[in-house]
Amino acid sequence: MQKNKFYSKVIAGTMTWGSWGKGFSKSEMIEVMNHCVNVGITTFDHADIYGGYTTEEDFGKAFVEAGISRENIQLISKCGIQLDADARPNRVKHYQYDAEYIVWSAEQSLKKLRTDYLDLLLLHRPSPLMRPDAVAEAIVKLKDQGKVRAFGVSNFLSSQIALIETETPIAANQIEFSLTHNGPMYDGTLDDALVNKRMVMSYSPLGSFFREKDEVYKRVSRAMEPMLPKYGATEDQLLLAWVMRHPSKVYPVVGTTTKPRISAAIEATKIEMELTDWFVLLEAAQGHEVP
Repeated sequence: MQKNKFYSKVIAGTMTWGSWGKGFSKSEMIEVMNHCVNVGITTFDHADIYGGYTTEEDFGKAFVEAGISRENIQLISKCGIQLDADARPNRVKHYQYDAEYIVWSAEQSLKKLRTDYLDLLLLHRPSPLMRPDAVAEAIVKLKDQGKVRAFGVSNFLSSQIALIETETPIAANQIEFSLTHNGPMYDGTLDDALVNKRMVMSYSPLGSFFREKDEVYKRVSRAMEPMLPKYGATEDQLLLAWVMRHPSKVYPVVGTTTKPRISAAIEATKIEMELTDWFVLLEAAQGHEVP
């Protein structure tokens, strides 16, 4: 299993770097990429579907001109979701996890990202039809060929992980986890990560706080107010610090593309949130004290 020390504590999510968001030019992508590395964010999270199967290629073209050594960064990608997109027409959205497809998809990601290997390949979402033996066949082949260094999953429950692990070990699980989406603390997902020493990454680590000005937002905002000067932090830094306070050592995947917020995200790793402050925020998010 690849040791977690190889990944930066905050991971750069690339979903909105291309046509699904900012639509960065090559030079803009190079600039953001270099800024991430310069502040200490060296791990980049991809998926084949981002940008309708185009963002990996855009990133790869920028990477070869960015002047960044491949040995100094880590590349994560995901496969398995089949979208109906211009680059890959499909009759219906579905999941595909036969051995041949997993190998082909990983090789496509390598080609587009302009790299010889992925540090981590994830199955993007669980499929009712996935077969552990087929998954294992693909992963063994990719690892033996040096094309994938570690294997994991995304959005899997602990029971679904156990299913795949009947045939092959899983090093990581990428899930949605935040102060306002804290279910993984109670459904066994984070327990599984602790018990099995499994790397856990959190996408959307800021949750709904900046998206929905509802009662939850009001409660959390009021609870945060005295903490901002106490920690010398911004709201988004406190939300990240809350996520990282969990003993499973969650790696937040941040989707911001602005330099100041990228820098602020890595600074959040220095915040040591006090136990009672952590529970004050949890109570505010849930709207009631813990049982």
